[in-house]
Amino acid sequence: MKQCTHTDALPHPEPAPSHETCQECLAEGTHPVQLRMCLGCGHVACCDSSPNRHATAHYKESGHPVMRTFEPGEDWRWCFVDHVLV
Repeated sequence: MKQCTHTDALPHPEPAPSHETCQECLAEGTHPVQLRMCLGCGHVACCDSSPNRHATAHYKESGHPVMRTFEPGEDWRWCFVDHVLV
């Protein structure tokens, strides 16, 4: 089973969310399907089911490997590098 090698490098405590929704979607006039928060810096962006996949774009631009869901009642995390839930 593949393991994430990036969680030990995450900041503690977790960064505060940058916003309550995807600012890129707001600027473009689109709506996020679901939200994700970067655990490297707190950037909030839309998921890959959203038209512009801003959370993945943030990972590609920043190199921050782990994000978490920013949806109420959910608590999972995803590593973009290792392609695993953490």
